Order: sequence, then C-alpha cells, then structure tokens
Amino acid sequence: MTTPRISTVMWPMRSWPEAGELWRRAEDLGFRHAWVYDHIAWRGATPWYDAYTTLAAAAAVTSRVRIGTMVTSPNFRHPVPTAHAVRTVDHVSGGRLTVGIGAGGLRRTSDAGVLGGADWTPRERASRFAEWVELLDLLLRGPETTFEGTYYSAREVVQDPGCVQRPRVPFVIAANGPRGMRVAARHGDAWVTTGAAEGTGPQDAVRSRLAALDAACQAEGREIPERILLTGFSDEPWLASPGSFADLAGRYAELGVTEIVLHWPRPGTPFEADTAVFEAIAAEHGGGR
Repeated sequence: MTTPRISTVMWPMRSWPEAGELWRRAEDLGFRHAWVYDHIAWRGATPWYDAYTTLAAAAAVTSRVRIGTMVTSPNFRHPVPTAHAVRTVDHVSGGRLTVGIGAGGLRRTSDAGVLGGADWTPRERASRFAEWVELLDLLLRGPETTFEGTYYSAREVVQDPGCVQRPRVPFVIAANGPRGMRVAARHGDAWVTTGAAEGTGPQDAVRSRLAALDAACQAEGREIPERILLTGFSDEPWLASPGSFADLAGRYAELGVTEIVLHWPRPGTPFEADTAVFEAIAAEHGGGR
C-alpha cells in the first residue's frame, strides 16, 4: 500500500495579484496538483474567473506543481477551442498540465444550459461526454483532425507542434456510471470521484466504483493506475486535524486511491477549515511529484 499524494482545489475568485500568491503558496506547500474548477459561476458564486486563463497565469508564476482542471465542462466548451487552450497552457507550464474532464453539471447557477437550447437528457449528456472526450483526444494527438460526430465536429484542425507531453496531456476522467466508466477506461490516464452517494457511505461508494472501473479497464485491455478522490462532498472530517486526515487517507489507500484532493479553505462556506491544520497536513503529507 502506498500513501496517497495530496493535491488541492484553488478557488478562481480572487483578483490576480492575490491569486498568484496563493498559487505560489500551493507550490511551496508541496501539493502534487493545484486544480481549478471549470465553470461560469460555480453554484452562483461570483466573481468566478475562467479556468484556462487562470491556469496559464498560474503556470507563469510556478515551476514545480502540476496544474489542471477539476474538471473541464462540456456544458459550454467545444473540443476544438478547448484543445487549443490545453496545448497553449501545456507549453506555458513546460508540460505540467493535467486535464480533468466530466460530463458537466446540471445546475444553471454553475453553467448548465447557459448556451441556450433544450436541456440535455441523461442519455444525451452521457453521449455528448463520450464524443467530446473522443474528439479532444484526437485533436491533442494531431497533427491534423477532421471529425464528424453526432454532437461535435472538426474540419482540418491543425494542432502543431502538439503538446509538450506526449502523446498528449494526461486526462483525468470523472465518472461514476457505466458509460462514464467506459470512457474512463478507453481514454483516461487517471480517474476521479467524490465518494458522494445517496444512501451509501463514501468509502463503500468508492469501493464499488473502483470495482466497476477495474471491470471497465479489463474490458478495454487497459489499466488506470491513478485513482483520485475529491474530498469535501461527504461528512468525513478530512480537515479536522492532521491525525484525522492520516486515518482517512490510510483507509482510502487500502481501497486503491492514489491521490487525495483537499479544497483550499474558504471561509463562510461548507469548505471552511482551519488554515493552520490545512497547511500542517500539506507539510506532513505533501511532496509534489
């Protein structure tokens, strides 16, 4: 059993000079990844700055910590301009970008439906997700892509010189259901879940989902060694104390989780926590790559 690495979610809500200091602090604390949510206004919170623009700025003021989206949303992004942004940030960061991708949230206060049109059914959302990931994968492998799908298309898109990381930047796929697991198994370099599940404890939920992921990977003939847990969406006391964190991290390591993601403390919200405890956990369990 290997102790999971730890990462953090950064809130893209501060003006840049102040935000830049926090990104540098995240690097100094030794986090493996510093992630940012990709929304228009997450659950209605404003200001909420653009994820990829924020990552480009963060890349310019850091040099060691990996950066990425947790996760990129197909609700308002098309794969073609997304691939262009991904390639750019990968170059600015010197190959430190990881791209998380999910099916997109359901809340209009975040970004669902902001482009207009009819609401997506669960089936359509799952189909769009699969096609979106497939096209982004093709675009980033390049050097030229033409694609005609049910929902997305691309015509003679040139991605040259390609990503710094080869054959492309790593994908972290957020998935819990059967179709999403197949997408993860086919295209993912890592997988992420929150552990939140109605009527089921978070550890039982993660155990079940890991088994489903293993089955999907076996069917695809691939392995996904990186399994990430995004905390903060259950009642588990991750940031109550360094000891509490260590106990929970050990339990999830036994299940097969390789990375734990903590939210940067945000006062006045469900993500409020003692910053001293947060930094003590990072000092004890951090270590970057």
